[in-house]
Amino acid sequence: MANSSTPLVFKVRRREPELIAPAKPTPREYKLLSDIDDQEDLRVQLPLIQFYQHNPSVHGKDPDRVIREALAQTLVFYYPFAGRLREGPHRKLTVNCTGEGLMFIEADAQAIW
Repeated sequence: MANSSTPLVFKVRRREPELIAPAKPTPREYKLLSDIDDQEDLRVQLPLIQFYQHNPSVHGKDPDRVIREALAQTLVFYYPFAGRLREGPHRKLTVNCTGEGLMFIEADAQAIW
């Protein structure tokens, strides 16, 4: 193990962003956000990074592929998340359920002493 004076180098390899679409066709429609969901103070974008520990039950499986397939299957039931927010009259937000998909970026990280 390295001593405390050894700098820690954190290397990240990030792949190109891609869209994950629902695994099956979904309804094409517009959904109005409720007044609770459409508050001006909630209109922020938060970057999100999720980390997963190794799970022995997925030994031999590509975690990236498992996550992609799970997202595609989930978006069939939660299809508005695969759509796009649009602002209408009086700044009212609607979800245009397009089935385009959501952004997915695969990355690998490694800490080096």
